Amino acid sequence: MLRHFTLEYWIDEDWYVGRLKEVPGVFSQGETLEELEENIRDAYRLMTESEDSYRAVAQTKEIEIEV
Repeated sequence: MLRHFTLEYWIDEDWYVGRLKEVPGVFSQGETLEELEENIRDAYRLMTESEDSYRAVAQTKEIEIEV
């Protein structure tokens, strides 16, 4: 099954750095955009595999940040 996600990326000191906007916690980097895409796919697979092995209960807490 194919799912579609939005890869948000930027260049930081000659590295392509990115994240999946729809999946918090999936970040990666690569020397090229193609490598970043491959690494993001790997990071997503690793995250979903580890989620299958245990089901932690996520909790939330509001915090204040002065801006």
